[in-house]
Amino acid sequence: MGLALVVSLFCGMLIHAQELGARKTVLFLGDSLTAGYGLDEARAFPSLVQAKIDSLKMPFEVINAGLSGETTSGGLRRIDWLLRRKVDVLVLALGANDALRGVPLDVAHESLQGIVDKIRTKYVSVKIVVAGMEAPPNLGEEYTRGFRGIFTDLARKNDAALIPFLLDGVAGNADLNLPDRIHPTEEGHRIIAQNVWHVLEPVLKTF
Repeated sequence: MGLALVVSLFCGMLIHAQELGARKTVLFLGDSLTAGYGLDEARAFPSLVQAKIDSLKMPFEVINAGLSGETTSGGLRRIDWLLRRKVDVLVLALGANDALRGVPLDVAHESLQGIVDKIRTKYVSVKIVVAGMEAPPNLGEEYTRGFRGIFTDLARKNDAALIPFLLDGVAGNADLNLPDRIHPTEEGHRIIAQNVWHVLEPVLKTF
């Protein structure tokens, strides 16, 4: 192998390594909705967002930190471990399990704020995207209204982008959910990915 070819290959590897190192991290912190319960993870909405990012040749890597059964308080306990890797954008998609369990509104709000505080303490310039959730109507109008307000309040107080309702266009549609009527189908995840991308894309373009 000639010297010129060796140098060329080395330079190519170096450029590739630099490009990988230049990629910023988008962390999706969520529950079974984020994890893609019932589907291959490649069909969950965070992976679909990664595919969109790649198609546009944007320098971001999506990390899917969805965990089935996760609550806001569980996310708060887990965030320190996740922050061992630098995070540039946090998509905070927790709260659905709190609503299903009727967790007190102040507990859910404080846990979500605690997650934001922890990540902003470690990575001051991190961008935050808050994914809004809805509570089931059987918990009463007061709880439903208060639960919805958690996410708008969180976004407003923390200068974060807001996805009004993560499951918009999917929740309540039997054709877009698995037989449990809670977890989206593959088509449901495609719609969720669009909901996310509509808000996330402008955030990514600020880098």
